[in-house]
Amino acid sequence: MMRIEKSYFADERDDDLHEIGQPRQRADVLGHVTGITSFYADRNHEGMLHLKMVRSPHHHARIRSIDISAAAAHPGVRRVLLAADVPHNIYTILSFIGILPEDEPVLAFDKVRWMGEPVAAVLADSPRAAAEAVALVQVDYDPLPAIFDVEEAMQPGAPLVNEYHGQNWYAYDSGDARKVRLGDVAKGFAEADVVLEQRYQSSPIEQAPSETSGCVVVPDQNGRFTCYTGTQAMFFSLTNAAIILDVPESKLHFVGGTVGGGFGGKTDTVCEPIAILASMVTGQAISFQFNRHEEMQMSSPRAAERIYLKHGVMKDGRIVACEVRCYVDSGAYSRLSPYGTNKAAAHFPGPYTIPNVAIDAYCVYTNRTPSSAMRGFGCTIGDFALEVQMDKLARLIGMDPLEFRFINAYRDGDMKAHHQPTEGAALIECMQEAAKIAHWPVDPRFMAMSSRKGS
Repeated sequence: MMRIEKSYFADERDDDLHEIGQPRQRADVLGHVTGITSFYADRNHEGMLHLKMVRSPHHHARIRSIDISAAAAHPGVRRVLLAADVPHNIYTILSFIGILPEDEPVLAFDKVRWMGEPVAAVLADSPRAAAEAVALVQVDYDPLPAIFDVEEAMQPGAPLVNEYHGQNWYAYDSGDARKVRLGDVAKGFAEADVVLEQRYQSSPIEQAPSETSGCVVVPDQNGRFTCYTGTQAMFFSLTNAAIILDVPESKLHFVGGTVGGGFGGKTDTVCEPIAILASMVTGQAISFQFNRHEEMQMSSPRAAERIYLKHGVMKDGRIVACEVRCYVDSGAYSRLSPYGTNKAAAHFPGPYTIPNVAIDAYCVYTNRTPSSAMRGFGCTIGDFALEVQMDKLARLIGMDPLEFRFINAYRDGDMKAHHQPTEGAALIECMQEAAKIAHWPVDPRFMAMSSRKGS
């Protein structure tokens, strides 16, 4: 029987406890404040080529023809890539987990569906030569009607944005919308003393990172390609790049982790695949960097949302019914929006126990820039709308807005709208502490409440 003279794990545990509540310097802070941290754009390699995109000036148009002859002959240009050069040109960034149909081209070929969509990639010796050649690519467009409003997009006869879906919305297994149902909403509204319905609308929001999106790709001598990237999703991007390029993942080596701001906006795989392809066909290092205009106008923003909230309330403050219609503007392609819409449906009706709930969340395609992730996407805009609605409801029945929330806050054991019991709730306790710090006057009976089951 082996004797252990000293417990290594016990000592390690004690050391960890000494770290709690102590200020500690970030491991990377000295590099950041002294300017020596290396980002992807700081890498320079001999013979490196620069990639610039030819982008659509139209929101919606058919592509009749693309003439690259003048661009290809421009001094300094090494290659112009078109859709036919991309091994697996139609993709979606969630295809590798099998939950979304492939609906977005790396390079457009039949039509463009949003202003700024990439049509061709120019590779040249310098950024200036690449930019000059971009202007020489001749694309013959046949403009088509565009749609920008989510509810108009769902009307019969609306211009079809994305043929890969057959309609202007994503089809869930629950139908045209992700649906959540609990209780009898019609009965709840019939019993309510007061009913309030309001519309809330947000706009697309750009993440605006200091470092623009991009990557530098270097061919290795062993047939692999090293991609230095600012992505927030390293293995996510590697897998997608391998699918698009139709190569084993072992052929790709991604290096990153240092991101000059992202906030969710650098989870889409839009730079790495085309840059790696460019390195494959030229055998040279490739730099692909969004300029500030591209970052602000072409990178995927937080989706715009339109939310209709309807609540039925009793005079004593109890919410007895909630009906939600949420329209998420995915833009021209899916990216992460169907997932974000799913989150939105699950997140309503917020941290409140309501016995009768009906939620319909729609992921809608329009001719806007494709939207995607940004800081709690799918929940953040809904939270704003819900809490504004809570304030309005409280004022409508003459109740303090914080005390109104105490009445409706979920407790352990309460059934949520998506049929999951609440566990580990602490909303009441958090509100009590907030009230103390803010010196918000709250009736003592609310300060005596608890989130524990049955309270």
